[in-house]
Amino acid sequence: MRRLSLILVLTATVSGCAVSTGTSPQQSQPRPQAPSSGASYGVSEATFVTVRNRVEPVAEEVCRRAGTVRNCDFKIVLDTSANAPANAYQTLDANGRPLLIVTKALLGELQNADEVAFVLGHEASHHIEGHIPKTQDTALAGAVLAGMIVAAGGGNVQAIESAQQIGAQVGSRTFSKNYELEADSLGTLIAYGAGYDPTVGVLYFARSPDPGDQFLGSHPPNADRIKVVQKTAATLG
Repeated sequence: MRRLSLILVLTATVSGCAVSTGTSPQQSQPRPQAPSSGASYGVSEATFVTVRNRVEPVAEEVCRRAGTVRNCDFKIVLDTSANAPANAYQTLDANGRPLLIVTKALLGELQNADEVAFVLGHEASHHIEGHIPKTQDTALAGAVLAGMIVAAGGGNVQAIESAQQIGAQVGSRTFSKNYELEADSLGTLIAYGAGYDPTVGVLYFARSPDPGDQFLGSHPPNADRIKVVQKTAATLG
């Protein structure tokens, strides 16, 4: 049981989300280079702070109105670690407070405040939609089912634990793509409510490595994400 609990903790950590990183094993394509038109990338920490201060109260208000989670007191943090890869994710602190973490390396890949706002809105939406506990539930179901199947077949303890690991991984990925699209849609509303243009913000995916439509992949194709944002934004006039 202790082993299974550890698997679920690791699954929850992985499920905290990633907007995009160049290090994900599911992104087999090389990172595209910046356009030859001379366009430059990177937003300052000052811009991040400005966007954070505008997005945070909107995300908290959307969260309270949704009524889906208890804690809507977001803490948005910039990870300035030199070795942290380009990434953004949502997790919880020891007291259950939602943390939105963006690495400085990701700021170097973003082009404007609209992209920063979309990233923050997306990550906040994962918390509002309850994606971490939902992922834990499906991971647990997958681990238990896989373990039972192997045990019924006469598998030893090691075989059962291995099956639980695989089952948890499969379970955690079952609805992962849908969760990403849900977060993109709600994140569109949050970014828009904070005064930013999500249709500009989502263009980050137009130049990001495309994970494609992989079986049990953690993220949907970039084109699908852009379409969801554009469709949602169209309802906002």
